[in-house]
Amino acid sequence: MLRALEGIARQAGEVIMAVYRSAFSVQTKADASPVTEADERAEAVIVPALQALSPRWPVVAEEAASRGEAPAAAARFWLVDPLDGTREFVARNGEFTVNIALIEDGQPQMGVVFVPVQDRLFSGAVGEGAWVVERGARRAIRCRAVPAAGPTLACSRSHGDEAALAAWLRGRHVAERVTAGSSLKFGLLAAGQADLYPRLGRTMEWDTAAGHAVLAAAGGRVVDLAGQPLRYGKPGFENPHFVALGGPGAAG
Repeated sequence: MLRALEGIARQAGEVIMAVYRSAFSVQTKADASPVTEADERAEAVIVPALQALSPRWPVVAEEAASRGEAPAAAARFWLVDPLDGTREFVARNGEFTVNIALIEDGQPQMGVVFVPVQDRLFSGAVGEGAWVVERGARRAIRCRAVPAAGPTLACSRSHGDEAALAAWLRGRHVAERVTAGSSLKFGLLAAGQADLYPRLGRTMEWDTAAGHAVLAAAGGRVVDLAGQPLRYGKPGFENPHFVALGGPGAAG
């Protein structure tokens, strides 16, 4: 099934790149977030493909949810962000992704994060492992132990709140910072290129589920600010503030 998800994400990526190379327009949704033709077209590829793959499992996808058309979450359901990082897409910096995740009993169990511009794909299944596929080669990835010099902090490119981040970092030592858009930050932790990713702003479940699944498969975890595991299928599908953590030595 994981390979099937990878194929679906790549199909969506082809649609997205066709729009990316064109003179696309940008609309604003009710929550003031941007949306483009690429978001809608990618979702139109992903949702029917998942329904064909598993007809009994509901699909909760961002654009349908924004129109009030999302089905109720179930014990097992799909969470889809057809184009995560629309601001990065609009800025044409390449740091946007296709996110597909399978949720079981409130936790991500399988996920794919595809970066179309880079032709880079992260995938993982809890209990099975995590991988990155780039330049045609697949290799296993794993969260690293925090280096002796200290952890590397992953920061959001477009959604940073420096005051909130400074308050969270007070008393914590960080050796280095890296910046990335969309769910790429989860991939950095899963691949052992960063150790901490605090998100102290609004996110929705479809923004995080696929990256969370890959990170969990690679040995990491995602917790709220009270240290409790981030859960999915909540009413309204909105996340609390959270911290994604890599391997041994990473602390929220």
